[in-house]
Amino acid sequence: MSIAITLATMRRILAQLRHDHRTLALLIGVPALLMILLRYVFDQPMVFDRIGPMLLGLFPFTVMFVVTSVATLRERTSGTLERLMTMPLGRLDLLLGYALAFGVIALVQVGVVLLISLTWLGLDLSGSLGSLVLVAVLDALLGMSLGLFASAFARTEFQAVQFMPAFVLPQLLLCGLIIPRDDMATWLQVISDVLPLSYAVEGMQEISTRTDFTPTLALDVAVIAAFTVVALLLGAVTLRRRTA
Repeated sequence: MSIAITLATMRRILAQLRHDHRTLALLIGVPALLMILLRYVFDQPMVFDRIGPMLLGLFPFTVMFVVTSVATLRERTSGTLERLMTMPLGRLDLLLGYALAFGVIALVQVGVVLLISLTWLGLDLSGSLGSLVLVAVLDALLGMSLGLFASAFARTEFQAVQFMPAFVLPQLLLCGLIIPRDDMATWLQVISDVLPLSYAVEGMQEISTRTDFTPTLALDVAVIAAFTVVALLLGAVTLRRRTA
């Protein structure tokens, strides 16, 4: 691993995103717009205070998954990844470059949504702002790592987007956002216990109701980070895969 190569990879990805205005709008503008819409859909401050923090974790996860899966597939099919792997670039350099680049984007994304939510939309946050940012950024990195892994199984950008129902929607249904996990059927609770988004939502629930960094929140952060690392390692296995 080379820090210089990792940082160069990060700068390359950020440069590509900077010139892709539509992708930047999707990454930064869409989550803010969705939060505004949902605030006025509920139109009840108490409900928004309860749901808002959880949505701050879901939006980065979902958007990052879509963008990363499509962007990585584009680099696979164009041969960019194969050319990069012939250079003195290790898999860890590439993966960490992606993680750092999208981590920077995630910070901007979460910062914009938080600024709008805490000022214009009047979100009342009981927990620590730092904890909220930490979990939201981890959620974004989790979506990025799963998108990187999912891109290995698609041949076209349309196929990459099709993986969203398989990777994201089941987690949205079972994460506890719609109905508490304890109220689900037992077999659904078992499935929910092994889905990373369940811990993301649980962590946001802790932040929205508790002012301190609880053991439950610490466990949720550890689980999200572990899932992210595992997904990155699985994605590394596919980096030399030919898709053309």
